[in-house]
Amino acid sequence: MNYLQCDEEYQNIVASIMSNDEFISQMENIKHHDSTRLNHMLKVSYKAYKIAKTLKLDYVEVARGGLLHDYYLDSVYDQKSIKDKISLYTVSHPKAAVENARRLFNISEKEEDIIRTHMFPVDVKVPKYAESWIVSLVDKGVSTAEFGRKFTYQFKYSTNIMFLFLLNLIRVF
Repeated sequence: MNYLQCDEEYQNIVASIMSNDEFISQMENIKHHDSTRLNHMLKVSYKAYKIAKTLKLDYVEVARGGLLHDYYLDSVYDQKSIKDKISLYTVSHPKAAVENARRLFNISEKEEDIIRTHMFPVDVKVPKYAESWIVSLVDKGVSTAEFGRKFTYQFKYSTNIMFLFLLNLIRVF
């Protein structure tokens, strides 16, 4: 993510979060789709920041809220059932992320809304601010792209199998 390093203003906005050893050590080691949770949160944060800045919205709170939107720990939920894990990944992790963000950082009401509502419409909490909507939508886009990359090799493999099958079918006729 070299483009992040080139944007000095963005770096200054998230510096207090990115310099927190507890946050970094926890998030950089948790797998998330095709990468780590930290990388996922940085992608969401930066892309949402750029959109908010273009739309002349509060891009500072978008950058910070986007960076903290998935700040929850899987280890707390390791002993839970499949049903509980589904609930965690769809509904309850935003609440845990808000609690963690409050504990380590001074977050605003808008940043809290960004974090708490990023799973809308899976979670029924509706975003109050345009900035919250931006992070929620960017998160969906980034997650979809990451999830797709995670299974690209399987898609390519399946495509090759189908191609070979079609070639053999053509040879038969």
